[in-house]
Amino acid sequence: MSDHPAGFENDYLAEAATLLAHDEPFPGGAVVPPIYQTSLFTFANYSEMADTFAGRRRQPIYSRGDNPTVMEFEARVAALEGAEAARGFSSGMAAISATVLAFVGAGERMVVVRNCYGDAYRLFERLLPRLNIKVDYVDGSDPDAVAAALPGAKLLYLESPTSMMFELQDITQLAGLAKEQGIITSIDNSWATPVFQKPISHGVDLVLHSASKYLGGHSDTVAGVVAGSAAHIRQINEQTYSYLGGKLSPFEAWLLLRGLRTLPLRLPHHMKSGLTIAERLKAHDHVERVNHPAYSNHPGKATLAGYAGLFSFEVTEDVDIPAFVDALKLFRIGVSWGGHESLVVPAKASLEQTPGLNSMARFGVSPRTIRFSVGLESVEDLWADVAQAFDRAKR
Repeated sequence: MSDHPAGFENDYLAEAATLLAHDEPFPGGAVVPPIYQTSLFTFANYSEMADTFAGRRRQPIYSRGDNPTVMEFEARVAALEGAEAARGFSSGMAAISATVLAFVGAGERMVVVRNCYGDAYRLFERLLPRLNIKVDYVDGSDPDAVAAALPGAKLLYLESPTSMMFELQDITQLAGLAKEQGIITSIDNSWATPVFQKPISHGVDLVLHSASKYLGGHSDTVAGVVAGSAAHIRQINEQTYSYLGGKLSPFEAWLLLRGLRTLPLRLPHHMKSGLTIAERLKAHDHVERVNHPAYSNHPGKATLAGYAGLFSFEVTEDVDIPAFVDALKLFRIGVSWGGHESLVVPAKASLEQTPGLNSMARFGVSPRTIRFSVGLESVEDLWADVAQAFDRAKR
C-alpha cells in the first residue's frame, strides 16, 4: 500500500516523542507549563527595566511581545524543526503576513508556488499589490521554472505538498537555487509537520505552520508559528510582529503545548487510516484520480518521512457531488483539518468563494475534486461511510 509499514517509526518520531513528553520541572513541581494569563510584567528596579529595554537582558515586558507560556510553545516548535528560534502568532495567516512583510518591501518581488493556500493567495493578490509588491507564481514541481523566476526576487514561498492538489517540490534543490542568489526561502510545513518533514535540514530558511492543524490537533485553537534562525526571527520581531499585533494568547499556547504531547502518536494513525482510504478510493469505479504524495514519483518525496491524513481525489462525471457530500455521516462538511474528526471539502463549493481571488480557479483545480481530512475514527467505519455515500450519489 505504501513505502511505510503499518507500524513504522522514523527517527523524527522517536526524537519528537521524548522532546514533547519530557519537561524540566516547572514552578511548584507542576508537570505542565503554567498559564501566564497576564497582560504585562513588572520590574524589581530601574536597572532591570533599562537593561531589558536596551536588550542587555531578556524579560517579558508586555504579552503582545513575550509571554512565558507562549515562549515555551515557541521553544518546542523550534526544537522540533531544528531551528534556533520561533515566533508564535494568533493564526497561520498572521504568521504568513508578518513573515512575508518582514522580508519583502515596496517595489520588490516574491516567487510563490502554484496551488498555494487560498487565503495566502488572497493576501498576495489583494494586499501586496497595494504595497507595490509583485508576486510571480510558478510550478514548484518544475525546478527549471523556479530557477527562471528567481532572479531579482526577495523571497521564495513554498508549500510541499501544495494545497488541494498535493504537488511536491524538491525543497533541497529549490532552497539551494534560492541560496545561490541570496534569496530567503520559506515553506508552509503544516501538512507534514516536523514529525514527517524537517525543511531546515534541507536548506530552507523559514518554516511556517498553521498551528490550528496537526500541531494543536484538537480543533479548538487557531494559531500560527514561524521557525528559523535567530537572525531571521529577530528580523520578523523587529519589522512586523509587534506592529501587526497578531500575538498568540497564553491560553492558546497552553492548548498547543497540550496538543503537541500527542503529535507523535496521532500522526501515524492519521497516516495509516489516510493511506487505507486513499488506496480504496484509487481502486473505486467512480474515482478517476487520487492526489496523494504517496503515489507521487517526484523527487520531492524524498524529504517526507511519512504522510498526513489530508489528500484529495477526483470523481467521475456520474457522481452527484452535492449528493455525495450530503450523504456522508462521519466526514463532516467543514474547512481546516488536522483534528480528531474527519472532514470533507468539495472543490465545487470552494470554487464559488471570492470570485476573482480564488486560488483554485486561478490554478485550474477541477470542480470534481474532493478533499478528505481523515481523522481518528475507525478506518472501517470511515470507509463504510464513503461507500454508502457513493451508492447514494450515482446519477
